[in-house]
Amino acid sequence: MSADPVHGILRRELRLWRVFRRDYQLWIFLLPALAAIIVFNYLPMYGIQLAFREYSFKAGITGGDWVGLKYFEKYVNSPMFGLTIKNTFTIASMSILLGFPAPILLALLFNQIRSPRYKNVLQTTVYMPHFISTVVMVSLLHVFLSMNSGLLTSVLKSLGLLTEKANPIGDPGSFVWVYVLSGIWQNCGWDSIIYLAALSAVDSNLYEACRIDGANRLQIIRHIDIPAITPTIVILLVLNCGNILNVGFEKVYLMQNSVNLSTSQVISTYVFNVGLKNSNQFSFGSAIGLFNTLINFVFLVLVNLISRRVADISIW
Repeated sequence: MSADPVHGILRRELRLWRVFRRDYQLWIFLLPALAAIIVFNYLPMYGIQLAFREYSFKAGITGGDWVGLKYFEKYVNSPMFGLTIKNTFTIASMSILLGFPAPILLALLFNQIRSPRYKNVLQTTVYMPHFISTVVMVSLLHVFLSMNSGLLTSVLKSLGLLTEKANPIGDPGSFVWVYVLSGIWQNCGWDSIIYLAALSAVDSNLYEACRIDGANRLQIIRHIDIPAITPTIVILLVLNCGNILNVGFEKVYLMQNSVNLSTSQVISTYVFNVGLKNSNQFSFGSAIGLFNTLINFVFLVLVNLISRRVADISIW
């Protein structure tokens, strides 16, 4: 005879209540984070309908006429669609291909340093650029890479690595490289912390056993360190691929100028220009932003599915 479903539900509810009573302090600590997520992530979703309405200042967000997919079709059929998608995807994919492995390699190198003193000094040194603000970071790029007075530009030109008319900060062909490489320099050390935390959980007896068996450092990295951080690598890769079209607005906008606009106009800056700065097309800007979010969600689901089938590691 099958069990009563009502009794099953009651048992699950009683079990949840016991868990809550046992760990109620932890749930209380979790409340501020839940409140922040609700206020800043879920309540603003009420404004998504703006992408499907004809916005007017008098009618407000919910008072405009319903236009359906009008603004989505307008963006897809506009000349800026291909350009913004291409530039955004190029910058994001280059950031993942070059920037994602960098903190992993740095963490593996730090883990091989035996002297705690030197290790702490080096870690502090590579962490510091992360705390430089975006405005200051872009200002430094202009100081070092400007065409005529840039310190690094002058050195590269004197060595013959750049032509006399080269302009790294304004050349459309070098914009992506400057953006990606400066981002790696700024965030590589900070991003390596999570991998160092995963490596710190490795049993030291494994290292001793490998050294007794005659393994060198590369073999230790290959057979102990990399397997230890593989789950962390996969999870972070899935999350990064879920944000593949979310290129940072601030840095791109500050580095953007009339010369490099052909490679620096991304979705976020285009939304700002059409939605706020120039034409105040709030509905059009909301539709582009929602389209960007949907594409990111599709990438996240696909990469998570591939990860679950290939490596048996996934977010859900």
